[in-house]
Amino acid sequence: MVRLRDVDCKAVSVSALARIMARNIRVRQPLVNPVNPSNTVPPGAAGGIRQAATLLVARAAPRRQGVEVFMVRRPGRGVFPNLHVFPGGKVDAADAGLGAYCEGRSDADASAALGLADGGLRYWVTAVRECFEECGVLLAYRAEGVFRPADDAERARFDGHRDALATGALTFQEMLEREGLRLALDRVHYFSHWITPETAPARFDTRFFLAKLPPGQTAVADSRETAGGEWVTPAQALVQFDAGAWQMIHPTLTTLRTVARFATVDRLLDDVVAGRHLGDIDTQLRAQGQQPR
Repeated sequence: MVRLRDVDCKAVSVSALARIMARNIRVRQPLVNPVNPSNTVPPGAAGGIRQAATLLVARAAPRRQGVEVFMVRRPGRGVFPNLHVFPGGKVDAADAGLGAYCEGRSDADASAALGLADGGLRYWVTAVRECFEECGVLLAYRAEGVFRPADDAERARFDGHRDALATGALTFQEMLEREGLRLALDRVHYFSHWITPETAPARFDTRFFLAKLPPGQTAVADSRETAGGEWVTPAQALVQFDAGAWQMIHPTLTTLRTVARFATVDRLLDDVVAGRHLGDIDTQLRAQGQQPR
């Protein structure tokens, strides 16, 4: 048995630590904060814990073989290099000011769903923004309904928006105003909550969300923020991990195992909306950072 307390964290790579943390390894002491055993951290709390949001984009797998999710691979740099993850990233300060561009959820509704007094809507905004930036899928409404590019010219224009967002030449708010869009937050559903354990090289307070791929849209990984992306079934992703081909950490693995139980996207969505998709959070899951939903 390998114990994290026996591992010289300075002598191993971050990728090796990720694999140690991810493989359901038994530890003598749970990885929790002794001052705050629940490991819960309110938004904006001190201690270097950054707020983040992740969005699982799901679609029906070909030949009725279950559900596929879009996954990206992080570049070989930063604190978590080469990890396979779902599109997502840190909450930007500007995300808190986009309530007027949101449809389907108010800040009061979003905050109640997340167990916060206020400010919950920014997590939904971050999830949608990061998803668009990292894979080009945009959960939004325009005057005639759910957003979908009308033709190749419009598709190219939105690709240009992604480029401009990446370079800072355009803000997300400016794009929404220019295109007459409202964020379709009623199509984005709260999935789970994770806080990175204290042993990790960087800590995040991350809310996971789920959305169905909108009709007429395709996912293409951004070459600046990712090293590639692809549609996979949870089973395929877990096989890649078991074979040592992919690196993933516990929140990603737990999410994949949850999604793998569902035969269709609609059944998955129904259970997520009803809050039936997650099992009990045992000591090990809590040690790895899973929080009560």
